[in-house]
Amino acid sequence: MTTPADTTIAVFGLGIIGSRSADQLKQHGFSVKTWNRSPKDREDSVSSPQEAATGADFLAFYLKDGQAMREVFGAIQDTLQPQQTVLNHSTIDLETTQWLAAQCEEIGCRFLDCPFTGSKVAAGQGQLVYFVGGDQAVLDHSRQVLEATSKEIKLIGPVGSATVIKIATNLISASTVQALSEALAITTANGIQPEVLTESVASNVCGSILAAMKLPTMASGDFDTHFSLENMLKDSRFALELADRAGIETPGIAATSAAMEDGCKKGNASLDFSALYKAYHTT
Repeated sequence: MTTPADTTIAVFGLGIIGSRSADQLKQHGFSVKTWNRSPKDREDSVSSPQEAATGADFLAFYLKDGQAMREVFGAIQDTLQPQQTVLNHSTIDLETTQWLAAQCEEIGCRFLDCPFTGSKVAAGQGQLVYFVGGDQAVLDHSRQVLEATSKEIKLIGPVGSATVIKIATNLISASTVQALSEALAITTANGIQPEVLTESVASNVCGSILAAMKLPTMASGDFDTHFSLENMLKDSRFALELADRAGIETPGIAATSAAMEDGCKKGNASLDFSALYKAYHTT
């Protein structure tokens, strides 16, 4: 791979993660073009996905879901060339990941199934973790680009494996926050201060980075979005689809998914997924 200054990266999707990743790529010296369905006021923004794709060495996608991924990829498909590399960082369904890989193979361009873990703060610091599904050679070719926005790159296996791992890990996060919400509701209803629960969880085997992050903000009613409730609901549905395909019953994530759906219907869709606690938080 040539130097960053000689490499053009097109970033599709300028939400919480995509916008910050584009900033990190620019800070590392890459030439960056960005496109978002709703135009953003950025110097590097272009007016169409086709304009973004044309001449880009790497195409990095941070889109909302599989439908958006199919629509945008379909719009640029005729412009893609064999020398280009497609990096899908969007959390999408397994079927769409496999479809993307097949389309790229037909065109002859490189493809990595490359979802991330990490939210707003991590993206702003270039500290995402990428799960990678694909060929080692394509990862090697793409490593310098991925390193600009991440602290760790984990090769999981073939295309599709990273998608499954990302969905599975989000399943754990969603279920954990639902459990934290219920625990916080129970303890405060019995006259125990929220910080006592936070400190007790930290000393317990159930303690985690996620619990340390979410419990204080949940208790204070701060649901500033790091990863939205509607996006976590989408990912829980992907998990349920994978489970159904394998003939596995998953009552835990089914219950959490239903709670997230209820929260979205009550107007909390754009809030952080810790807004699961709003079902109990009344002040």
